[in-house]
Amino acid sequence: MLLVTFWLPRIGPRLGLVREERVYDLTAADPVRCASLPVLFAEALDAGKTPAQLLADLVPGLLHRAASYRYADLDVAPAMEKAHLMAPPVAEVWAAGVTYLRSRDARVVESDVPDIYTRVYEAERPEIFFKASSGRVSGQNAVLNLRSDSKWNVPEPELGVMLDGSGRIVGYTVGNDMSSRDIEGVNPLYLPQAKMWKGSCAVGPAVLITDTPPSEFIIHMTILRGGKAAFEGEISTRQMKRTFPELVSFLNRDNELLGPTVLLTGTCLVPDESFTLLEGDVVEIAISGIGTLRNPIHQL
Repeated sequence: MLLVTFWLPRIGPRLGLVREERVYDLTAADPVRCASLPVLFAEALDAGKTPAQLLADLVPGLLHRAASYRYADLDVAPAMEKAHLMAPPVAEVWAAGVTYLRSRDARVVESDVPDIYTRVYEAERPEIFFKASSGRVSGQNAVLNLRSDSKWNVPEPELGVMLDGSGRIVGYTVGNDMSSRDIEGVNPLYLPQAKMWKGSCAVGPAVLITDTPPSEFIIHMTILRGGKAAFEGEISTRQMKRTFPELVSFLNRDNELLGPTVLLTGTCLVPDESFTLLEGDVVEIAISGIGTLRNPIHQL
């Protein structure tokens, strides 16, 4: 099932179910168990079920009394005074790097220390780094920023694995792991500055809640400049070297999740070395079965 978090003026955030171009307000229908995504995950854990199993039990009885809205009416620029889609409420976003061959090759090109990327691609232990806390996660149609001290900024379209507070894989979402490639390229120790700044992470617009994910996700990215495609590409998660459970196992190792968490699973589509994002660009990342994450770009 496909879930979104959306905002209603004078009411606040709601948990919604997407079905046939409409969003059903599960919070209104069941304010106890469906108050929010974190509450739903906690309720499922307490009941000894997965969120997918709990939703399968709840949804048939909720839809007939749930108010609904046109998805297109919520898919607008966020503002307090109008209904709009929000980022999934997560405690943190983490990210894995160098999980695709294309990503390894791109990082080798950008880096003054290229050997480390080949070594981590071939190593047992993956690269995992912290990306964003809850207050630093942007949602659908929210502006993403370019660092003022970088000349080479790119989006990184990634499949996000959604974990509940216990570290279980409970679903999947779309992520944009913005990166300043020139900063990281100078020295790998600059990775936090190349990855974390105001408006550098977007997640959404929906979360696919399932216990049986498809055998592959197709990831498509388009960068619009002046309304025309300045870059476009597509790739399958089958080209990943590592598996989702493998990456999650390293994130959970000797680590305590603070609540629902997204683990971005690596970059797969990388514009060539001559490309950098510009003010006014719009990045659209579509993943099969989940939806399209759209964000305009602003230069700090």
